[in-house]
Amino acid sequence: MSVKNIMFICTGNTCRSAMAEGLLKKMLSDAGIQGINVHSAGLHASTGEYSTDEAIKVMKEDYDVNILQHQSKNVKNTNIQDMDLILCATNAHKTTLEYMYPEIDHKIFTIKEYAYGPDVQDRDIEDPWGYPIPVYRECAKEIYNALEKIIEKIKE
Repeated sequence: MSVKNIMFICTGNTCRSAMAEGLLKKMLSDAGIQGINVHSAGLHASTGEYSTDEAIKVMKEDYDVNILQHQSKNVKNTNIQDMDLILCATNAHKTTLEYMYPEIDHKIFTIKEYAYGPDVQDRDIEDPWGYPIPVYRECAKEIYNALEKIIEKIKE
């Protein structure tokens, strides 16, 4: 499958999906991969909220990724139908999206499911919102490790 448009989905689009979007953009750039548009949105996001201070800090310090200008979007205000690949933080997000958009359910996966295959046991990346920096670091590392596998798939 040729992937030109990817969207990450979480709840509020201020932590997990925002970090995944920022990370993937940088990782694609570092790998010299062009022509892929990366987006993110939240199932319950308010439009225009910034990422959490913790997400901004961890992205900058650990990955040299700047998500300072990221602003949240509600999935209902996006062009999700135009995406080639929709990657959700959790299985609950995936199930909700499949219900909301049955016509594109074949493009919807959890981040870990797409990275590690359909037999992966733990499909969820837990929400770090409201937790201290170490929880954000662990969350970002989970996302980063999965994105490394996803980039390998994109290159194929």
